[in-house]
Amino acid sequence: QVQLVESGGGLVQPGGSLRLSCAASGWTGTIRAMGWYRQAPGKQRELVATITNSGSTNYADSVKTRFTISRDNAKNTMYLQMNSLKPEDTAVYYCIAELTRPNGTVRWGQGTQVTVSL
Repeated sequence: QVQLVESGGGLVQPGGSLRLSCAASGWTGTIRAMGWYRQAPGKQRELVATITNSGSTNYADSVKTRFTISRDNAKNTMYLQMNSLKPEDTAVYYCIAELTRPNGTVRWGQGTQVTVSL
């Protein structure tokens, strides 16, 4: 089994920066890829960024050039560095992990709130 715990959310000013962390525990060897979703009230859940075990990354158009996803495999931790934050980035951010066992399943963290406001 894999458990995910997010941290690092909070209140930041527009234009500011924030780094989210996701600590994975359990059977971390079964993780194929990890990523971040976000969801704001009244909006669809959006896949923000993903990263594979080989380090390949993908980003939503809304965050390209501003956000950077990374992984420290030795620490079983994934990060999302968020720069030039905008009010529309306000959402609950969820860590996800796609597993190879059971193959293709996705685990979710509990979420961490990010609020961008003066």
